[in-house]
Amino acid sequence: MDILTNKGNGILTITFNRPDKKNAITAAMYQTIADTLKSAETDKEVSVALITGRPEIFTAGNDLDDFLKNPPQDTQSPVYQFIQALMHFTKPVIAAVCGPAVGIGTTMLLHCDFVYAADNAQFSMPFAKLGLCPEFASSLLLPQIAGYQRAAEKLMLGEPFSAQDACEMGFVNKVLPVAEVLAFAQAQAAKLVVLPTSSMKATKSLMKGKQIPAVEAKIIEESILFGEMLVSNEAKEAFIAFFEKRKPDFTKFK
Repeated sequence: MDILTNKGNGILTITFNRPDKKNAITAAMYQTIADTLKSAETDKEVSVALITGRPEIFTAGNDLDDFLKNPPQDTQSPVYQFIQALMHFTKPVIAAVCGPAVGIGTTMLLHCDFVYAADNAQFSMPFAKLGLCPEFASSLLLPQIAGYQRAAEKLMLGEPFSAQDACEMGFVNKVLPVAEVLAFAQAQAAKLVVLPTSSMKATKSLMKGKQIPAVEAKIIEESILFGEMLVSNEAKEAFIAFFEKRKPDFTKFK
């Protein structure tokens, strides 16, 4: 299974499990996570969701081959359902990140309540490098969390940055050794499980509730532009170069 799910002791664990493809996410994987979160929303046996990957990789982001064959067309697309399910999940969400977290592997963390990263974690949002634009409201949330200049550096250059850098920016809570990060995240989840669910939901709603309309509006704005840019000459060159394992040449589009 490319997505593993496990429920026990009040914790729902969702694990990226496609190591041969660096945990690259397909439409089917997005659908599985979306359905799992939707079900967990009303499941009284689930108090906390924990999202993780493998010790060597969190996720390489979208599976580009699958993404180009099945581009998101509307609000019924699996990736959009995943975005909505994570954004509107009322219970605490914890992420335990080891290794690279690329593209949506990073932007999804902006919607989690706790993010714990291993010292081998590496984050990147290479949308602009692919001739695209930010997604999942990252153009709104990252400047709020990290400040405009740092967000501009990460979103415009798209270069990888370390777990320590992410922690200093404010969207990673703590950096730990690889062997300790999952256990630490599980221990934090266990602390939340024994607390009143109503208190957790109320606290999360108070912190995030008023911002949800702005986040949803930004997601729609980004999605429209993303769809337009996806068929641009720059994006086509970026994807062809990716599959041909070479650097893209954008000079002819200046």
